Amino acid sequence: MMRKTSVILLSAATGAALTLFVTQPRSVLMGSSARAATSDTYRQLNLFGDVFERVRSDYVEKPDDSKLVESAISGMLAGLDPHSSYMDAKSFRDMQVQTRGEFGGLGIEVTMEDGLIKVVSPIDDTPASKAGIMANDIITNLDDEAVQGLTLNQAVEKMRGPVNTKIRLKIIRKGQDNPIEVTLVRDNIRVRSVRARVEQDDIAYIRITTFNEQTTEGLKREITNLSNQLGDKLKGYIIDLRNNPGGLLEEAVTVSDTFLERGEIVSTRGRNAEETQRRAAHAGDLTKGKPIIVLVNGGSASASEIVAGALQDHKRATLVGTRSFGKGSVQTIIPLGSGNGALRLTTARYYTPSGKSIQAKGIVPDIEVLQDVPDELKARTDTKGEASLRGHLKTNDGDEKTGSQSYVPPDAKDDKALKTAADLLHGIKSTASGPTTGDKAAVDKPANKAAN
Repeated sequence: MMRKTSVILLSAATGAALTLFVTQPRSVLMGSSARAATSDTYRQLNLFGDVFERVRSDYVEKPDDSKLVESAISGMLAGLDPHSSYMDAKSFRDMQVQTRGEFGGLGIEVTMEDGLIKVVSPIDDTPASKAGIMANDIITNLDDEAVQGLTLNQAVEKMRGPVNTKIRLKIIRKGQDNPIEVTLVRDNIRVRSVRARVEQDDIAYIRITTFNEQTTEGLKREITNLSNQLGDKLKGYIIDLRNNPGGLLEEAVTVSDTFLERGEIVSTRGRNAEETQRRAAHAGDLTKGKPIIVLVNGGSASASEIVAGALQDHKRATLVGTRSFGKGSVQTIIPLGSGNGALRLTTARYYTPSGKSIQAKGIVPDIEVLQDVPDELKARTDTKGEASLRGHLKTNDGDEKTGSQSYVPPDAKDDKALKTAADLLHGIKSTASGPTTGDKAAVDKPANKAAN
């Protein structure tokens, strides 16, 4: 019997934003009519068996049987909806690392440039930062193997590994005549899914990039740090969920709970009784009722939309930006046994506290703000949204929305949504471009990168 272990929400456009929760195994009891229907279904699978045998015997080259079966499974799941899929053993392990948010590695964020690995930044207090690796360093060799010819994922895979194992890097650094060789010992690295700073001397700005197992812990730590740092000057919080593709359902619930005193956060409804659940907040608003602005855009999907929807429905936050992605479904991860990978299967839809489904619609911000996009980027700054994905789950009323701006200026001074949020917290009337969809203009209630 397959064990159902977790549920994830992800947007297909950004690598799929998953919402995960743990469930218990369930027994399956079937009556005679159900057995008869199942028997008819399996008789139809004779066709698959016939095709499988014909391919094995007559294809121009001898095929790999396991690859044939994996391809058949992948095709079956891909035909359901954009978010159901088959993960082989390696993909399953990678997904577990992603959602766990920690792994054995070096502590550097890297990108690919001209076929070589370029350091974006070392992570504080990791083997990389302690060894003096710097932003813009170029990594040319991993142990004795040249990086040229490897993909970014292949290079990251080689840099990750068991804790306390060694790896030797050869680095080219601007201003240095000769390459630098350094030996690092892998350590346990935690992905920073939450980053924070003080904005305009009196606002706590917190960016959440994904929802992994470290997110709520990181959020609470940053809220405490910023609250202590700003003290009585603190005007409120800006929670930036833009281009956050989602992650674990449980983390979306606990992040929402951080800002709420009571009430429903999200409900899920599926075919089976165990998929129908309601999640509620517990007493204790860590921000102590301070005003909150949530930034969203076309890249805010899944778990991000759960948080935004809960805070908007409870009037705990004002949403600023553009309409979100519109992924209102939940995926369950079902392991298939040792070495066989796992299924990612859509098992439920989720609903905001007011009972609304955002599937193929997205969440409309209270105040719409369109960014000024450079001409050379205008063709690449809109996210098509869930409604544009082939095979997406349809809405009950047929009212679907697709396409929304997802551009975020790299320089904060050019960020119109951020400026609008700060103005609202300072009591300045909104001058946002585009329509306002809420009934207030002020708050009166509380790239191709990888880490290794």
